[in-house]
Amino acid sequence: MIKKLILLIFLFQISVLNASIVEKLPWPEGESFLHFLDHHGMPQSIYWNLDKEDKELCEEIRAGVSYYMMTDDNGSVIEQVLIPINEELQIHLVREAENYRFEMIPVAYQEITDLFALSIERSPYQDIIKATNNRLLAHAFVDAFKNSFDFTRLRKGDRLAVVYKEKLRLGRPYGLPTIEAAMIEKRKKPHYLFRFHDRYYDEKGREVEGFLFRKPVNHVRITSRFTLRRYHPVLKRYRAHLGVDFGGRTGTPIYAAADGRIIFAGRLGGYGNVIKIRHRDGFMTLYAHMHKFRRGMRRGKYVKKGQVIGYIGSTGMSTGPHLHFGLYKNGRPINPLGVIKVTKKTIYGKTRKEFLRYAAIMKEKLQNAVETNACPVRLDDLSRSNMCIDEKTSVGG
Repeated sequence: MIKKLILLIFLFQISVLNASIVEKLPWPEGESFLHFLDHHGMPQSIYWNLDKEDKELCEEIRAGVSYYMMTDDNGSVIEQVLIPINEELQIHLVREAENYRFEMIPVAYQEITDLFALSIERSPYQDIIKATNNRLLAHAFVDAFKNSFDFTRLRKGDRLAVVYKEKLRLGRPYGLPTIEAAMIEKRKKPHYLFRFHDRYYDEKGREVEGFLFRKPVNHVRITSRFTLRRYHPVLKRYRAHLGVDFGGRTGTPIYAAADGRIIFAGRLGGYGNVIKIRHRDGFMTLYAHMHKFRRGMRRGKYVKKGQVIGYIGSTGMSTGPHLHFGLYKNGRPINPLGVIKVTKKTIYGKTRKEFLRYAAIMKEKLQNAVETNACPVRLDDLSRSNMCIDEKTSVGG
């Protein structure tokens, strides 16, 4: 209990803690931040007093994400709330007198790196789950290789090895595991994959990802880039921008970045007029601040890559005409500029030399894991911590 109390004091910035209750809750489907304030009797002025960037970030709260609420000992007064925006940044609401202070603060987490090797018995996906009890890790492994490796005709006894990173928040796995390097054998021949500058390459430096998006607008400039978290030295605040802004004239056509089905077309708070398109492989794109939609664009409509879906505008919290373009993988924001490409690329020059040095180091780690039969850490072992916050935890005395 002492360790748990220390952690809570750090996260919630508590100076005097009498008796409080901390609850871990799922964010409801369809709930907006404004509705959340209203449902819990908190002043809506918290939202309306925010600047444009923070209003936009409030639209990024993902349904199902775990947030934490601290109340007094009888649960009648909300003292503090932590709501993750992404894996790096979260909303912090803290009660001060009769009002609440809103701020963006970093998500406190621990990141571990692990490596292991397995002999294939059934399939890479099933064997990784059996060894680690980690479905997200198994999915990440298969997802990384899917465009460069044929998983059919694998033989029992072929080997695989993985170096990956996992985040822990409050003692529990948090976010998606990241495959840093991996190897899989096929008829005893090894096939390698390395993560470098947020992209995957084979050992010769050839890019292996194949599901690529087109730019959603033509002949326009980038006015703001993607960032999960940065500290603004002038404002002395943490900010995030979960997409790329393309500046352009009102009425400039906006194109679907890939084939997919429209899952939302309408107004969305600070984002103004918005279209969301669901694509294959867990991708979703968002197009915000649109002047208007092209005729016929509605929920359920299937659109083709390059099809006009609307036009640049300045609706919502916007200082001028532009397109805010967001890209999400399994509900989590990723940098669109890392995926929007015309063709696969091969690394050249100084970058190639840097990559080859990195690949050699990671390849040696993978080979050592195979030679020593390195055992994986099970997900339930990672979660076995006396610093975990359960669904409802009482603290204080």
